[in-house]
Amino acid sequence: MNIPFLDNWLNRHETGQGAALASALADDPEGVTEMFSECEMLRVQARAGGLELDESPASLEALDQMMPRWRRDPEITPWLGNDAGFYLGTVIIRTVPGSGWQVWPNGQPVIRLASGRELNVVESGVAWAMTGSPELCQAYAEASEI
Repeated sequence: MNIPFLDNWLNRHETGQGAALASALADDPEGVTEMFSECEMLRVQARAGGLELDESPASLEALDQMMPRWRRDPEITPWLGNDAGFYLGTVIIRTVPGSGWQVWPNGQPVIRLASGRELNVVESGVAWAMTGSPELCQAYAEASEI
């Protein structure tokens, strides 16, 4: 995949993590959205459980129903949670009008809804991977109601 802003994003130490990612979002929002939607570790776990992720709200419900075998490996849980957060954000962006990625000054990517409310979907994804709560479908429901 050719993502033209990636060199700038990888060099974030020169301009600050948040500034480089914000610049990448401004220059190529679709490229950033595509990069965040990859979620390879989550997709592998889902496939192993017989689930193909299609970026729909129903896929979030299906993820919530999976057996959390990854919790046996504390090293992968945070990484999987990060992917779950990016996947949650991807579903929101693809299905909730007016939503998009934003970057906090500390470099944390978040979803900004049309209402102006910001959701730290990565934090939600990590919590989901570690404890099962909040459920991804519940986090989506809250975002789509606003």
